[in-house]
Amino acid sequence: MSRRGFLKGATLTAACMAGMQTGAALADAVVEKSRPNIFFFFADDWGRYASVYDSLGPNSALKTPVMDRFAREGIRFNNAHVTAPSCTPCRSSLLSGQYFYRTGLGAILQGAQWDETIPSYPLLLGKAGYHIGYTYKVWSPGSPIDAPYGGKAREYAKAGRRFCTFSQNATKLVQAGKSPEEAKQEICAETLQNFEAFLADRQPGRPFCYWFGPTNTHRKWIQGSGKALWGLDPDDLQGRMPKFLPDVPEIREDMCDYFGEVLALDRMLGLFLQKLEAMGERDNTLIVVSGDHGIPGFPRGKCNLYDLGTQVSLFAQWAGKAPGGRVVEDFVNLMDLAPTFLDAAGEPVPGCMTGRSIMPLLVSKKNGWLDPTRDHVVTGRERHVARAREGSLPYPQRAIRTRDFLYIRNFAPDRWPMGTPTGLDDPATEPAFERVWDDTFVCFSDLDASPTKAWMVKHRHEPQWQEDWRLGFAKRPAEELYDLRHDPDQMHNVADDPAYAKTRADLSKRLMDTLRATGDPRVQGDGLTFERPPFVSE
Repeated sequence: MSRRGFLKGATLTAACMAGMQTGAALADAVVEKSRPNIFFFFADDWGRYASVYDSLGPNSALKTPVMDRFAREGIRFNNAHVTAPSCTPCRSSLLSGQYFYRTGLGAILQGAQWDETIPSYPLLLGKAGYHIGYTYKVWSPGSPIDAPYGGKAREYAKAGRRFCTFSQNATKLVQAGKSPEEAKQEICAETLQNFEAFLADRQPGRPFCYWFGPTNTHRKWIQGSGKALWGLDPDDLQGRMPKFLPDVPEIREDMCDYFGEVLALDRMLGLFLQKLEAMGERDNTLIVVSGDHGIPGFPRGKCNLYDLGTQVSLFAQWAGKAPGGRVVEDFVNLMDLAPTFLDAAGEPVPGCMTGRSIMPLLVSKKNGWLDPTRDHVVTGRERHVARAREGSLPYPQRAIRTRDFLYIRNFAPDRWPMGTPTGLDDPATEPAFERVWDDTFVCFSDLDASPTKAWMVKHRHEPQWQEDWRLGFAKRPAEELYDLRHDPDQMHNVADDPAYAKTRADLSKRLMDTLRATGDPRVQGDGLTFERPPFVSE
């Protein structure tokens, strides 16, 4: 099959559009103000890090007052996951409302191309009369990087992009003589100007759909910036690190610096909320806050199907429509947001969207577990960095996460999950510590360059770190099963334990049934679609 033929076939365009009412008639009409605005705060590489989530673990050393208040006054989702813990596939899924593996070349990171025949919620809302726009990152890396949000005409970033490299720019301002507080205020004020420019372009009476996509929580940030800019002390993390990470000063500092970037997000959210309040628009705005996957540069985080990779923060407020002060335990996949946003706007949901609107959860008055059918989430992964393995081969995985268990199917267990350990088999070719710290592509390329990565590579032969090294970097068996009741850090694989044989079989069947029902190429035909061009090199 030709490249274009596959992409066309994968979109299921006819199914997507079946039964949809057109919103074209609204495109030139003034939309009544009762239709809600949609404000989506979606941070790059921001996992489940906000102090409202944990009293123990790393979050216990993090204070995010704006997020905490927003979550307490609105709705906090405790079991929100992404379909794929990699930037572009996750965003393909979110924008299309489908599992990532249904989006053609959108299912991979490097080399991704957006198939314009796939319906996306921003463009559907734009056709329905919404003023749509974004600031910073929406869909990338990939071509075009602004798909599918209406192209460069919908981008509002002329005031500046300094927020996306927050610690670097704040540090420069401090070195130039400003106080840390003055530096933070200047960068945040610039960012707010971008939103104000978006609002200024809106025609009177039209609702808006805005996407704020900061990238500051993506690598790289300035070493020591967590303490220098935000007063975060790495020593406060001692004894609070995940059990599979060495609890050493270098890694604690790395996480503290990441937390500093989270605090920048917290501050910016507060400014956006103040702006909406001052405009009198907050009560008529559905506000959703989340991120595209877990922490980068830490083993078992980004690019992994463990909770550290797939679980994310998710908060929502919609005054008068969504009763606040609630905590929802139901499993939510971020692909559910596309049908939710369409639902909120009163627009029909394309039939091909495999996501389910969470509107019933938003408008409920109840806490806890609400919908018995939302008892699990399915996640997966194909290819992240093209150079991670020879021939641009992926590391194919699918998983099902329930309340008590995580089951992972590794389709190619002979491959290295984090990429080839280039040069590490010979002391003469082993890359220098500084290179591993600075260059993602030196070795294990599916793990972002970081002080944590460099430290673990350097100390991998020391006996006390052998288990941490294995859990983060070693090859993995075809099946993994974790009993979360006894092993919340997902460190002890019980897939081969006879006591769990029935659980493993049941979860495997549930997972495979879902993959087949939703048209996953990994379980169709010979299952090798993602192993062939255009997904891999010729």
